[in-house]
Amino acid sequence: MGGEDASGVGGWRRVLRRNRTLWIVALVAVASLVAGLLVGRLLLTPDASSADAPEPGLVTAPVEFGPLSNDVTLRADVGYADAVEVKLDTSAISGAAVVTGQVPEVGATLTPLSIALEVVGRPVIVLPGGLPSYRTLRYGVSGPDVLQLKQALTRVGIGVGDVESNVFDGATAAAVGELYAQAGYPVPPPEDGAVEGVRTAEEGVRAAQAGVAEAQQALNEAGAGPSAVETWQADVKVAAAQQAVANAQAAGEDVQQAQWDLQTAQLEREQLHAAKDTGAQRAALESARAQVASADQALEEARLKVLPYLPASEVLYLTELPRRVDAVDVERGSVLSGAAMTVSGATVRLTGAAAEADAALLKVGAEGTFALPDGEPHRAVISKLEAGKDLASRWEVLLDPDPLTPEQISQLQGENVRVTLAVGATDGEVLSVPLAALTAGPGGESRVEVVESDPREGDEAKTRLVVVELGLAAKGAVEVTPVEGKLAEDDLVVVGR
Repeated sequence: MGGEDASGVGGWRRVLRRNRTLWIVALVAVASLVAGLLVGRLLLTPDASSADAPEPGLVTAPVEFGPLSNDVTLRADVGYADAVEVKLDTSAISGAAVVTGQVPEVGATLTPLSIALEVVGRPVIVLPGGLPSYRTLRYGVSGPDVLQLKQALTRVGIGVGDVESNVFDGATAAAVGELYAQAGYPVPPPEDGAVEGVRTAEEGVRAAQAGVAEAQQALNEAGAGPSAVETWQADVKVAAAQQAVANAQAAGEDVQQAQWDLQTAQLEREQLHAAKDTGAQRAALESARAQVASADQALEEARLKVLPYLPASEVLYLTELPRRVDAVDVERGSVLSGAAMTVSGATVRLTGAAAEADAALLKVGAEGTFALPDGEPHRAVISKLEAGKDLASRWEVLLDPDPLTPEQISQLQGENVRVTLAVGATDGEVLSVPLAALTAGPGGESRVEVVESDPREGDEAKTRLVVVELGLAAKGAVEVTPVEGKLAEDDLVVVGR
């Protein structure tokens, strides 16, 4: 037994030695607990039997009178709207896409018809639109990008003909020419050989027209009647033959030969006035006219190739113009690679987030307020509500503030502000009580208990019940209208016993 005791004592010593820190912490905690209980017992809890103990009473709150509103509060970042990186399609540029000028300054504003950049001496013209430029637009092509171009040109005051058509036609080409004129640049040069093709086609038209004139002249000559001289000669020949017949008959000679000569002269005169066969000449004229039509078609096609067109690298579509240049990633002489600049909306926007329960109370057009740097409240209106990607995500809330001064914008840029949005409010001043003051009557009606004597009397205090109709609930209070009984501002209602 003595060995076992010794072994037990040794074991406890080893446990205490190896866990000394743990035991010290435990002892301190126990000591603190005991001390706390003693202090709470002796110092903080008065003796219920002592004369200083307060008498139990009713817990009351006054009836309030004033406007009542229910608000949603969220945090929002202040910044310029919709920042995007600007990338340009330079695939159609032969050689390096060198920036040659028109590099904007940070803070500059891009508006419709602004020159965002100059690349290889050619402009990048800003137009309103959301579809990025991805191909060269020229006569004959069609698609949504053509429709966007027409709508954009119309918005800047340039006529395009049929704005509902998605076909790049002659009117569209003329409008593109006007676009470059307003931008102060010449239209893009036509493809190699296009101008020479027009000249060749024009020469072909002139040659075909000359062929028509020659064929017409040949037809006129072939179908023309005998001349006066030819007619006179034919008549003289017939008269001479008739005279020869008469002379032979008078001399009693054989008249057969003379009669044959007369008949021949008469037939020749008839043949002279007969209609001519001009079939060959008419066929030649039709062929010449066909050549003119073909030459005209070739000229039209050649001219279409030199109509103004819009290369993908010379237009930049941006939504919500004007836009502010936030950052510039290129400089004059550099080669475009990646983003050229970052732009954002030129107006300030507040971007906040709200839980789904709060977002359900909000709507586009709702008004809110936030504090300016000097503490003054400033109005902002919800412009967009966008649900989160899943149920656990918060909703995005975008707000447009009333106009701000440049100094205010500079102070607020990048700040996170507290926005208060009123989602419900009473129509003027109303009576309100704490929600805890409401009780349910036997018929389910809402009631409040009004104290008419000293609440410190407790259950002995004099009270009365007032049936109320409930209105807006906000901030732990509820609008009440007395239905049975009287209720006035500053009346005390019971909220607990």
